[in-house]
Amino acid sequence: MSAAEEKSLRILIIHGPNLNMLGHRDRALYGRLTLDKLNTLIRRSAADMGMELRIYQFNSEEKIIRTLHRQRNSCDGVIINPAAYTHYSYAIRDAIELLTIPVVEVHLSDIYQREDFRKISVTKDVCVHQIYGKKEQSYIEALAFLKEYLNKQ
Repeated sequence: MSAAEEKSLRILIIHGPNLNMLGHRDRALYGRLTLDKLNTLIRRSAADMGMELRIYQFNSEEKIIRTLHRQRNSCDGVIINPAAYTHYSYAIRDAIELLTIPVVEVHLSDIYQREDFRKISVTKDVCVHQIYGKKEQSYIEALAFLKEYLNKQ
């Protein structure tokens, strides 16, 4: 099948709490980009890979869960940065687990080199992959991973 004939992959991206404050947070951990600039970078990379995106940012656990529920049948895969919810939200974990599409967990910082509580991810076991510590490149790597993963399906 030629690239023109390939079905465009539809990817849902969910940024979790406090990611709307990128650019104001510790740049050594989270990078220099604002959320708008990060989303622009992600959109450009996705377009280069022939992917369509829906991008959301929520500070609310309930909105993350509702979006996962609503979008589960309209996307081919999900990239989620649960942020602080990574470490304790069994509700988000359960919402991810019920999906029949692949989910990649991403983090801008290296959660395994930070405070002890950040080393715990209750969501990673229900995701097909976890990428962390590469700042904005975590998302770009997740797009590439999902493209390869879904094309193998």
